[in-house]
Amino acid sequence: MNKKDVGNIRKQFKINNDKLKISDIFNVYIMKESSEIFHSQSTPFAMLDQDQQELFLSSFKKMLAGQMDEKLFELKFKRDAENSSQLILHQGLLSNEVEDWKEQMLKMVEKMLAIRQYEKDIVVTFIRGEYIKPMKRSSGESDEHERDTVFSHAFILSSINNTQDPKKELLFDYVDREFKYNIVLDPIINLQAPMGGFLFPCFTDNAADVNHILYASGKVHEPDYAFIEDVLNGEEIMTAQDDKIVFEEIIKDVTGDQLNTGTLSNVYEEINRMITENEEEEPPKLDSKDVEQVLKMSGVEDISTEKVEFAFKKIIDDDKYELKASNILPKFTSKSIKISTKIANIAISPPDLRYVKQVEFSGKRYLMIEVEEDTVIEGFTMIPEALFGNQKDE
Repeated sequence: MNKKDVGNIRKQFKINNDKLKISDIFNVYIMKESSEIFHSQSTPFAMLDQDQQELFLSSFKKMLAGQMDEKLFELKFKRDAENSSQLILHQGLLSNEVEDWKEQMLKMVEKMLAIRQYEKDIVVTFIRGEYIKPMKRSSGESDEHERDTVFSHAFILSSINNTQDPKKELLFDYVDREFKYNIVLDPIINLQAPMGGFLFPCFTDNAADVNHILYASGKVHEPDYAFIEDVLNGEEIMTAQDDKIVFEEIIKDVTGDQLNTGTLSNVYEEINRMITENEEEEPPKLDSKDVEQVLKMSGVEDISTEKVEFAFKKIIDDDKYELKASNILPKFTSKSIKISTKIANIAISPPDLRYVKQVEFSGKRYLMIEVEEDTVIEGFTMIPEALFGNQKDE
């Protein structure tokens, strides 16, 4: 799934939407002390009152929010995994009876309980439903024709939420005209910040892919690797951060850690060009040959195929590895590059990196930024100073 695919299904989680039909919801309450199921309850989703439906739908949208490879990860199922989650979820997806579906979902809960004891009571929620996506209209076709032909996809979604102790509050009783201490013993289920979850199967364009599952972590850049491998039986993943680090280390190895800001800006512009040209397709990936081409196009000298392949092998032990272009490129139109010094912190965009240089003068290092206008600090316009004005005096 790409960002567009996730966005398409995420925006369907709203009340009274005929493009998303949720048939059942199944909640499982797990005690922290014993790591056992304390209570489970299945209900037709339509039987919940509207306020409850909105709470759950809002929680599901929050779970599916975020960037791919940062908070959301498409996982490929391992082959021949013992007690395969792919098989469990597929059987649940095909179940006609609610009891059969619940039985499969409880198997997933058992796998969750096998990997850890949770610090708080948690609630695992499962829903099953149908996602309906109209076909793209050809020019001149009416709205009625758009709804004539649709793609229909059955899915299972699960979210994990922890519980919170109720707040201790003082309230005023209007009837008795007295202050009272509000005592609430029931735990509060925190639906506003899901700890994680998953969507099965993945959807790519208009096709369901049962060989992949979408995993959602609770926090950005913090995937639960035990959950991925032992609960979902997903293959090992590389996060956006991992790709970025690998790319940086490969470039350092190939260039001898000698790259000026102008050349680095060219590298980023070349990668951005690749992304822009493939905007309507799958996000481009860069193998060793692509990285070699990017460096040559950016003006880096003394680059060879052998040198780049050796760097891939050395850094990631795989000269056939492909880096996702979107993972290694800082956000191109925003000030995503941070320059930190003892004196100041500066943020600039990748295209503007060419205007920043580090220079040496009189045995000292300076950060020089080329500007087209006067620099104003706290309302005061700075007076231009000649960089080499005192050189003759020395």
